[in-house]
Amino acid sequence: MTKIFIINGGQEFGHSGGKFNETITKATENFFLNQEGFEVKVTNVSEAYDPKEEVAKYVWADFVIYHTPIWWFQLPHGFKKYIDVVFTEGHNNGIYHSDGRSSKNPAINYGTGGTLQGRKYLVTTTWNAPKEAFTLPGEFFNETSVDQGPLFGFHRMNAFTGMTPLESFHFHDVEKNADIERDMELYTAHLAKEFSTEKDLVPAF
Repeated sequence: MTKIFIINGGQEFGHSGGKFNETITKATENFFLNQEGFEVKVTNVSEAYDPKEEVAKYVWADFVIYHTPIWWFQLPHGFKKYIDVVFTEGHNNGIYHSDGRSSKNPAINYGTGGTLQGRKYLVTTTWNAPKEAFTLPGEFFNETSVDQGPLFGFHRMNAFTGMTPLESFHFHDVEKNADIERDMELYTAHLAKEFSTEKDLVPAF
């Protein structure tokens, strides 16, 4: 069985009800449960969670799938708190053992102390910003992609644990120009593509 851990980082705050990320999370869960050979666990960061149990889910999983809105070009505070609490609990307990350096040569090997090697992750984000804000000359993000810009630190965080990425998927313009049916079809096709190309779904660890 291939083990999938899905994390819903959406939350209710201000005018956000977290419903779109809930929809994405459910679609992801259904995608795997409707096929043979997958076992799924889901966490909603807005609900109560036990940090030890969350660390155990990371250790258990073959793949971690994150779903998060982007608020003010960063993760929302509830999701960031989840990461801070769970990853701190995971120190010397399954997520990482150190920053990877030695006292003999502290200038090198930073970020190599993760203990989740062999696992992979996929992240989706939801934006009010249109896709063109990242791609067109003169637009807001100066032709810098989501993954190389706002999500750069998020990807390095996962690299710190030893995980490697699948291709991200970003939902754009979800407030002013949403087409949920179209976007969900594209996302489901993205999942099918990513997981059909995974030849070794059970990592070697």
